[in-house]
Order: sequence, then structure tokens, then C-alpha cells
Amino acid sequence: MSGSAAENSAANLVVEGLTKSFGGTKVVDSVSLTVNYGEIHGLLGHNGSGKSTLIKMLSGVYAPDGGRVTLGGRELPLPLPAGEFNRYGIAVVHQALGLVPSLSVTENLLARRLVRQANPMIRWGRAHREARAALSEYGLAIDPQAAVADLAPVERALVAIVRAFREIAETTSGKGGLLILDEPTPFLSRVDVERLFALVRALAGQGTSVIFVSHDVDEVKELTHRATVLRNGLIAASLTTASASKADFIAAIVGRHLGSERSAASPRRGGTAIAVSGLATAGLAPLDLEVEAGEVLGLTGLVGSGYDRVPYSLYGAEVATDGILTIAGKRMPLPGMSPARAIACGMVLVPADRQGAGIAEGLTVGENIVLPALGRSLPRFFVRAARVARHAAGLVQDFDVRPCDPGRLMRELSGGNQQKVVLAKWLQTEPGVILLDEPTQGVDVGARHQVYGFIRDAAARGAAVICASSDHEQLEMICDRVLVFSHGRVVASLTGSDVNKSTITERCLDSLAGTLSGTPVLLEEKLQ
Repeated sequence: MSGSAAENSAANLVVEGLTKSFGGTKVVDSVSLTVNYGEIHGLLGHNGSGKSTLIKMLSGVYAPDGGRVTLGGRELPLPLPAGEFNRYGIAVVHQALGLVPSLSVTENLLARRLVRQANPMIRWGRAHREARAALSEYGLAIDPQAAVADLAPVERALVAIVRAFREIAETTSGKGGLLILDEPTPFLSRVDVERLFALVRALAGQGTSVIFVSHDVDEVKELTHRATVLRNGLIAASLTTASASKADFIAAIVGRHLGSERSAASPRRGGTAIAVSGLATAGLAPLDLEVEAGEVLGLTGLVGSGYDRVPYSLYGAEVATDGILTIAGKRMPLPGMSPARAIACGMVLVPADRQGAGIAEGLTVGENIVLPALGRSLPRFFVRAARVARHAAGLVQDFDVRPCDPGRLMRELSGGNQQKVVLAKWLQTEPGVILLDEPTQGVDVGARHQVYGFIRDAAARGAAVICASSDHEQLEMICDRVLVFSHGRVVASLTGSDVNKSTITERCLDSLAGTLSGTPVLLEEKLQ
């Protein structure tokens, strides 16, 4: 983000020497930082760097062992009373958003005031008008009477941010305050991210300080004025966003420079691992494709282009209307495919919705990781706990899951470590075909490169990999070939030196230009 007056304005949030230890280990070690009025300040760090603990101290979840915090010139009492950080002009929007899906937008926006008011009779007409006015102030045309469950993901995030800002305004008279956004974007499309960023900039423009916590360096560079990087509980770097390169950020996060070069092409083992003929489903025109053993094929396109439906249709998680799949010498109709049949044929899927479809958060790491092994390398029935523990411990170590504790609940792990568990769970089966949808979504930089390595290693052992992703840099890093989709059709096929971020992005935008002109360009026309 380009510099602005916010960079030179007076300090609003001042953190001095904040410290927190658990079991004798300093998780946050004498951290000091300032955030100016109207500044959007990035906070980055790998999993376990201390950024979550720092945020929890600022929001009253944890009591710091030492240090002081000043906001708007007023020193805050530490620890902040649990759940009462709003009284001091602080609001937090977590990735889960904290909205009640079954309630309306109005009820979620005005919940605190509606509950506090002395009059038990709520004038709903007035409440809906107030909610509509609050949303329209930021150009948001969201129905205040709609249930939050019926909103698009980006609309839920926008409602949560507007609610947070209203809570700040109640205690600061609309001036100053602190808005903390903790990983709000991982499940949003690029278009939706831009809408969210526009709202954040509008709020900062009114003088509110914003701390933007993210794993995505590109988003931090786009949105913020300055950024603080934590590593092992200490400040590793304080960067001015406009002048710092992406490499500077990554080096500060992981403690060393990571190679940005594209991975070498997978060695081919020969032969077609999977062949698809006439795959069709809602929003996807008949598709033919073949993937060789050892090849990593990327699928991408603009939002709604249909590329992300391919893995689920092949796996039977989404019903195909037509098509034939040939895998492991077996030919089968895609409309009759199911996840159970796919797994039996040596095909596995790592979905984008890790929490909802990839893991069981209430089970332990070990219990999640051994599920596909039951009936294979482990007995299906009468399994000894000690044997399960040994099996899980080996995988946890091989895939560098942190902490290295198979007994830890999945919900207690960071996103990157949860993703390592998902990969370990399925890659232990030595699948012939691996289907991936946004495999590094919500994963920090260090873990992201590990995930790339796991994918390339699987391909080197002969697996065919199909990866659907909107992250063009990721596709450049891991893919041998990339198909670009538009309106459910393949409009470009990239190989060799064309598999790079710039060319992939250009082809996606080319498809948009063709759509706007009313003449979608098909792959066959490009090849003529």
C-alpha cells in the first residue's frame, strides 16, 4: 500500500515491553510497537511466533506478565477485564467472525444495545432502519432482515467488521480506537478480498487504528502502511510496507531467505494415470483431460469459471451429470462416482474447507491421521491404542506437525499444522491420484513451502496431482502444466516456461476480456 498521512500522524496504540510466558517458556518476549491514528498495521509471523498470544493480551484473553499498553493517550488496565475490551475502544474480528448465523443482520449488528436497553419492547422497524443506515454508510447493500446464515462469506465478514467499528465508535465518539482483524480473508475470493479491503481503508480513513493479522504477505503489502514481524516471541522486523520487498517479509518470518525459484519438473514415470472424458456438471462444459503419473496439473481461472468444481466432481463429492473416468485400468461412469469408490481406486481429495470437510476438530491429531490406515496398515477392528499411537507418532514426525503430539486435539493446532495432518492422513496411503483444492489456504509462509515439498515428493513417487488454485504463484511453484478456465471451459493450456505467475494471471484476465466483449475465446481457437 502506498504511503499516506497515517504514517506520520500521532501514535494511537503504544505497546511497551509486553511479555507472556507459559510453563517457563516466553511466548511473547518484551514486544514493543506503535500504531498511529488511521494506520493499517500488519502483524505477521509463522505459527507459534507469538502473534496470537499478543492479540489475546490486547483483547483481555490472557493476562500479560509484564509491560504496558496505551490507547488514545490512556493507559489500559492490564489484564483487561475478560470480554470487556470494547469498553476501552478495542474491537476484534476473528476468522470465525463471532456472528450468530440463525439471527438477522440487524440482531447481530445491534445485539449489545438491544440487550442492554431498559425497554423490553424492541421496535424492529426502527432497528432495521438503523442497521440499513449503518451498512449503507459504507456502500453495503445488505438486507438487514436477512439471516446471517443466508449471506455470502464476504457479506458475513463485512457485517462483522461494521459491527466491530460501531462498538469502537460507541466508546471513542467515532475518533480513534483499535480494530484487530485476525485472519479475515483465507476463505474469500480475490474480488471479495478487495471489497473487504475497501471497507477497512474507509474505517482507517476516519482515524481508527487497524491491526491486520495475516499469513498472506501479498495482502499485507497491498493493505498496510507498516508491519511488524514476530519470530519466536520477539520482534524480528519492523517494516515500512511501501519500501520492503516480499523477500524481506519472508526472510523476517522464517529467519532465512527461501528460494523463490520454481520447482523442477517432475520426473515422468510414463503412462496416463487418470483420463477423463466428457466430464460435465452444473456450470462445467464437457471436459476431457489426461494426467500422467508424476505430473502436477494446475487448474485456475476467475471466480465462477468452474475450475474449482473439477476435483470434487472427479471424487464424487459433487455429482457429475456425465463423463467417464479411467483410473488404475478401471473405466467407470462419473455420475455414479462416490468418495468411497474414489478412495478404493487410489484417489484422494484435500478440500479447501479444511475445518468443515478435511478434519474432525474434536478428535486428536492421532485419531484423524490414522483413519485411512484402518483396514490397510492397521486392523479395522480391535486396534491396540499403543499401535495406533506409534503409527500416528511416525507420521507426525515425518510431516513435521507441531507440536509433535498425536494426543493434541486438532482444534488446538494452527492452520498450517492442521493442513500437514490432512496431507499426512492421505499421502500415507500412497495414492495414485491426488486432488487438491487451495492446498495452502490459511497456511503461513514456512509451512507453505513444506506443503509444496510434500506435493512434489508425492509426484516424484509417481502420483498424478490435480491442483485447483487461485494462487498463481503457488501454481508456478509446483505445476508442470496449468489449464485456465472461463465459463466452465478450458481457454488456455500452459506448459514449460509459460507456467509462471505473470502469464497465468494474464491468461485469466484475457478470458475476462473475451467475456466482456461477448466473445469467449476457447482453447481450440487459441491453438489455430
